Amino acid sequence: MSYPTHRPQRLRSSASWRSLVRETTLRPASFILPLFVDADDGAHEEIPSMPGVERRSVEGSVALAVGARDAGVGGVILFGIPEAKDERGSAAWDPEGPVPRAVRAIKREAPELLVWADVCLCEYTSHGHCGVLTGDRVDGDRSLPLLAEAALAYVTAGADAVAPSDMFDGRVGHIRTALDDAGFPGTPIVSYAVKYASSLYGPFRDAAHSALSHGDRRAHQMDPANAREAMIEAELDELEGADILMVKPASYYLDVISNLRAHTDLPVAAYQVSGEYAMIKAAAANGWVDERSVALESLLSIGRAGADVIITYYAREAALWLKGES
Repeated sequence: MSYPTHRPQRLRSSASWRSLVRETTLRPASFILPLFVDADDGAHEEIPSMPGVERRSVEGSVALAVGARDAGVGGVILFGIPEAKDERGSAAWDPEGPVPRAVRAIKREAPELLVWADVCLCEYTSHGHCGVLTGDRVDGDRSLPLLAEAALAYVTAGADAVAPSDMFDGRVGHIRTALDDAGFPGTPIVSYAVKYASSLYGPFRDAAHSALSHGDRRAHQMDPANAREAMIEAELDELEGADILMVKPASYYLDVISNLRAHTDLPVAAYQVSGEYAMIKAAAANGWVDERSVALESLLSIGRAGADVIITYYAREAALWLKGES
């Protein structure tokens, strides 16, 4: 058919028509809000490179989690900032560390809110790498038992899911076995299945105090040039027992999200990372873009690509925008 027989504009002629035939809809319940939990009970510090995001104490993190719940956000994901770091990252599995304490506190105040715990050693090691070192090399195999120990500490504290973000081969299977053996076969694993060695993580390193003392993460995180390899990574994690597969970052990798959606029947998550958030904030602060419309459009594009769950620092704000409350 051709003009004038077919007029696509007919179904765009009013807000009611556009709403009726809309293919992708954002839901606050599909958002996950990242929280940076500081072991310091007095912590309340804004992160300069991420306006609106703060490092908070356990008590302060509970307040943020409750605010997210009240806005309709589906859950939170916790990143810990310990009092002290060492070469093994032993604070990661301390039952009195910031994440287990925050998990227990949030579940007391907001039991219906999903609480995920990120599992990685980068925030806890003195060198900033995601695992232990053998010489100057990150040793993924030696790190697997430590990651499993951290995951078990978080689940024992009451975490609804653990999310291994290290990208070491075999970590999903190792964590699945550890949780099952400890009596937690029902706890889901949200795998950072496709995590790229991206240049967009800089503000997160400031927030989590996880800058590297040397080297980089390109030997275990994915090459941004590769898309087919992403499907291999995701399939391996699915076979090892992952329940949700994640792509990180999101906006620069919409093709990968779409490909993954077509390759799996598992839920797909995507992480709108610190650099993506910071760029929108910076452009809005300079008056170059309208923050609300650009932020929502960015989230819509991630959902349109196929993400069922979106981790975003905009979670609470976007939820309120969608509800018309802000």
